[in-house]
Amino acid sequence: MTDAAPAPSAEIFRAALAGEAPAYLLDERALRENGEVLRTLASESGAKIVLAQKAFAQPQLYPLLGEYLAGACASGVWEARLAKEYFPAGAEVITCAPAYRDQEIEELLQLSDHLDFNSLSQWERFREQCLTYQRAHGGTKFGLRINPEHSTGTVPRYDPCAVGSRLGVSLAQIKDAQQLQGISGLHFHTLCEQGFEDLEATVAVVEERFGTFLKSEEITYLNLGGGHWITKPNYDRVGLVRLIQRLSREYQVEVYLEPGEAVAIHSGVLVATVLDLVENGEVCNAILDVSATAHMPDVLEMPYRPEVYRADTQELAGTQGEYCYRLAGNSCLAGDQIGDYSFAEPLQVGDRLLFNDMAHYTMVKTTFFNGVRHPEIALLTTDGERQVLRQFSYDDYLALKQI
Repeated sequence: MTDAAPAPSAEIFRAALAGEAPAYLLDERALRENGEVLRTLASESGAKIVLAQKAFAQPQLYPLLGEYLAGACASGVWEARLAKEYFPAGAEVITCAPAYRDQEIEELLQLSDHLDFNSLSQWERFREQCLTYQRAHGGTKFGLRINPEHSTGTVPRYDPCAVGSRLGVSLAQIKDAQQLQGISGLHFHTLCEQGFEDLEATVAVVEERFGTFLKSEEITYLNLGGGHWITKPNYDRVGLVRLIQRLSREYQVEVYLEPGEAVAIHSGVLVATVLDLVENGEVCNAILDVSATAHMPDVLEMPYRPEVYRADTQELAGTQGEYCYRLAGNSCLAGDQIGDYSFAEPLQVGDRLLFNDMAHYTMVKTTFFNGVRHPEIALLTTDGERQVLRQFSYDDYLALKQI
């Protein structure tokens, strides 16, 4: 699935020109549209859908997301606390991490509805503590992340099923059913920005390799992880509903999905300003008040080429044209480059540019690298109001440096 992101709405363009920059500008209407898709799917399939906070973690919007989702998944204590404190009461918290520290377990037991383990060695290490807590307090269930060893992605960095992966337990590692004593859920996460066909193929492998465990009466839930582009227009949601219903019926399990990108996809932009134009040979560098390394790390990590619009004309920048620029960040890193873009008219210092589809992953990965000014975070409400959710100051930067 590679369909392009829709252009930002006219209201987003107007708000981008009128408000402060740099800024992450979120669109409440788009977030709610995604939420409606996910809530409908949950209702039709019987699955529980929770937010993957690694992709989107803006707590002021958790009450809004709580209208559509069953809760959130966490990768540790801090994310578990964030979900517990800001999602509506009764929302579920699903925790799964590559490994836990000894001093984290007690707090995670209090915060988590599901506490899933990435290895048999960690489960063995903490099993008695977990089961003692469960006997005393009830509630918390324990799961095991499995590795079906079935790669479907195209970027090795994002493939949990790659040879030598540290993520999940393979079938060969399970020597005895007793190793799963106390485990009531299986959890796999193998996808990244993928459609239903890849999930369907992966489930077939999971059933073939782990079906015996799924049929066990002790297993009461199955977590299909994230990476599902459920809210993309051409995602096969009918197929997904049928698959979930079959898994629930055949194995008598409650099915969970934990999308992150699908919750916030196409729901926000990063607004930047051209600070300077620096020519060097045939290249004209447009230096911006945002940074690839600090504010858009996926541009360098994925790698990923974001769509760029001029805010004043709403023109989508191209790859060929008369006026070409290398969009670059305002840090000292020589490779802080976003990419080469062309425009119908020349750029000027002070022009506003919009980087499209920047709500998911981008905001949660930003840093204070090089002391580059951090974009504020704002929401365009359904009433057309530009509401500032978070502004950053020197004190925020200083707090990370103090000892």
